[in-house]
Amino acid sequence: MTDQLESTPAVESPGHTRPNGPRLHYAWIVAAVALVVLVGAAGFRSTPSLLMEPLHHEFGWSHGLVGTAVSINVLLNGLAAPFAAALMDRFGIRPVVSAALAVMALGAGVTIVMDQPWELLLGWGFLVGLGSGSMALAFSATVTARWFVAQRGLVTGVLTAASAAGNLVFLPVLAWLVQQYGWRSASITVAVCALAVVPVVALLMRERPSDLGLLPYGAPEDHVEPEVPAGRGLRAVRVLREAARTRAFWLLTGSFAICGATTNGLVGTHFIPAAGDHGMAETAAASLLALVGIFDVVGTVFSGWLTDRLDSRKLLGVYYVLRGASLLVLPVLFARTVHPSMVVFIMFYGLDWVATVPPTVALCREWFGDDAPVVFGWVLCGHQVGAAIVAALAGVIRDQLGSYDLAWYGAGALCAVAAACSLMLRRPGAEEGTPLRPTVPAAA
Repeated sequence: MTDQLESTPAVESPGHTRPNGPRLHYAWIVAAVALVVLVGAAGFRSTPSLLMEPLHHEFGWSHGLVGTAVSINVLLNGLAAPFAAALMDRFGIRPVVSAALAVMALGAGVTIVMDQPWELLLGWGFLVGLGSGSMALAFSATVTARWFVAQRGLVTGVLTAASAAGNLVFLPVLAWLVQQYGWRSASITVAVCALAVVPVVALLMRERPSDLGLLPYGAPEDHVEPEVPAGRGLRAVRVLREAARTRAFWLLTGSFAICGATTNGLVGTHFIPAAGDHGMAETAAASLLALVGIFDVVGTVFSGWLTDRLDSRKLLGVYYVLRGASLLVLPVLFARTVHPSMVVFIMFYGLDWVATVPPTVALCREWFGDDAPVVFGWVLCGHQVGAAIVAALAGVIRDQLGSYDLAWYGAGALCAVAAACSLMLRRPGAEEGTPLRPTVPAAA
């Protein structure tokens, strides 16, 4: 089927009909492969919250130590992202993503035999963080920029929701494995799943539409593929230097840092142990976090649809206000058993989990044009820095105060700051400074 699709004539656009009938544009195959990659990678990111208590009981390691490993993980996840986008331009998507999946599997393998804290930091921190950072949201931004003109916001939303789908698939299963066979069985499972995705990437992923004689999905017939600039090895640094001259870059980075702090850093890492502090079983807490993933899929895809139609600045402001309000009430909802109020919180919070990504990507594209994937990689780095700080800080708060309450209230207040940053953004040309590249419409 791949050969048949690759032989498709050069011009494809939505609604175009061939003499033999309409055929699937290969952009959708590439998007499906990216979806599989992101779902597989999500298994690693969802695991540390399940291991916090087992590692504490087996080795006596504190919440702060395990939180530090997660902090290194998410920090490297962000630092690797902009360089990975540049490497994909230099060497191609397939080799970079395949190598990243292998590094993540190696990181899980290290943890299976560990008995020292440095091994935890090396495996879950350095190796898994480096591997996951080479994919994730910068990877999806690269795919959508190369392969789509129409439906960019929607595809961005779908790919972003893949991480939530990974939690949905993995978390309940991993929690059951940890309970029945110990935490090492979870490490083995996610390593095998990551390696299983490598052949899918090798067989089906393609670099650019022009490799198959195609135009990007929805592109006009006179579309010209942008040239990759010279000096690609230094492109990430050059783009950062230029983007840092704009006020928009710092507003996007600051708001996205708070996004990371209030999702991956706090809820993604500490929700399960926080629920355990109130007597809730780990499997029940993991199921609730997986339920966040269900509603995250809906919320993120819908956010992508809205991004194609509404002002991304106002969308971000609304998202952050709603998230902050939900976090402020969370401390009073924890209990030994799952009750309706907690389910309502999970539904509400899940819809807003990473709904911020499609409008943030759209704003990067609006301001920075062809450099948007690399710029978004740096903005994502800010997201992961925020997540890293809170992942470690919340663990220390728990160790010192015996409760996560202060962390939840602080996160709610930070969301108000993120909303203000989003609403302070202006369109290119409406404030001092100009965008790095000629802007393109957010919805293209």
